[in-house]
Amino acid sequence: MPTTPRSLILSLLLGAEARGDGALGVRELLAACALFGLPENSVRVALARGVAAGLMATPRRGCYALGPQARPVADAVGGWRGLQASLVDWQGDWIAVHVGAAGRSDRPALRARERVFGLLGLAEFERGLHLRPDNLAGGAEALRLRLQALLPEGAPAGTVFGLRALAAGDAARAAALWDGAALDAGYRDTAARLAAWLDAAAALPPETAAREAFELGGDAIRRLVFDPLLPAPLVDADARARFVATVERFDAAGQAIWQRFLAAARTPRPTV
Repeated sequence: MPTTPRSLILSLLLGAEARGDGALGVRELLAACALFGLPENSVRVALARGVAAGLMATPRRGCYALGPQARPVADAVGGWRGLQASLVDWQGDWIAVHVGAAGRSDRPALRARERVFGLLGLAEFERGLHLRPDNLAGGAEALRLRLQALLPEGAPAGTVFGLRALAAGDAARAAALWDGAALDAGYRDTAARLAAWLDAAAALPPETAAREAFELGGDAIRRLVFDPLLPAPLVDADARARFVATVERFDAAGQAIWQRFLAAARTPRPTV
C-alpha cells in the first residue's frame, strides 16, 4: 500500500487513466486520500510539489493527471495487462547486462539501476553481470530499449547482449538465481485471496470496499509488475496465467467500485 500522499495520488491517477477518466478533480483526490487517513493539507502540498516536479499535470483548473516525468514508470506499471502476450517460448538462452564499467560509487544511480533491473527481472549472476531468461518478445533489443526508457536520464544502462551455450553448471547456477517455489506459492495464494474477497465484496460498505480493493489490487499488480516472468520449468507458468486472469477479474471489479466512489465524491453534499 502506498504510504505517502505523492505515491497514493500517483496510483490514483494511474487508476483513473486505466478507467479512461484521464484526470481527477481535487474533491475526488481529497476524498480518496481521506480513506487512507491522509490529511487535506498534506494532499494539497503533494499536488503542488508533484506538478512542480513534472510528475503531475493540470489539464484544466482543479484537475490533475499524470505528468511527463511519471510516464515511463506509469507505462511500465500499466503494462501488466499485456503480460501474457509479451512472453515467447524459451529456448534455454539468456539476456545479459554487463554493468562493470558503470561503477558502484554513485549510490543514487546504483539504487535506481537496481530498481529498474528488478522491474525487468534481471538478477546478478556475477559481480557486474546480470541475467534473465530470453523469453520476452523482442529479446535483447527490446530489453535494451526498456532499460533506456526506465533509467534516469544520463544513467548508464550497461551493455545488453544475448548469451547462449552456458556450461551446464553455469546454466544451473543461473536458473537458481530466482526462488521458483516462492513465486509459485505467491501465484496460488494471492489468486485465492483475491477470489475470496470478490465473493464477499458485495456485503462491504462502499468506503471499505474501495479501500480494500485498492490495497489488495495494488499489491497483486505490484507482484505482476515486479514478477521476473520466468519460463517453465523455472516456475509454474500455468499457475501464473491463472493468477493473471484472477487479477484481471479483480481489477475490473475494483475499477467499478472506484467509479461509484468517485462519482459520490463529485456530488456536492446537501447543505442543512
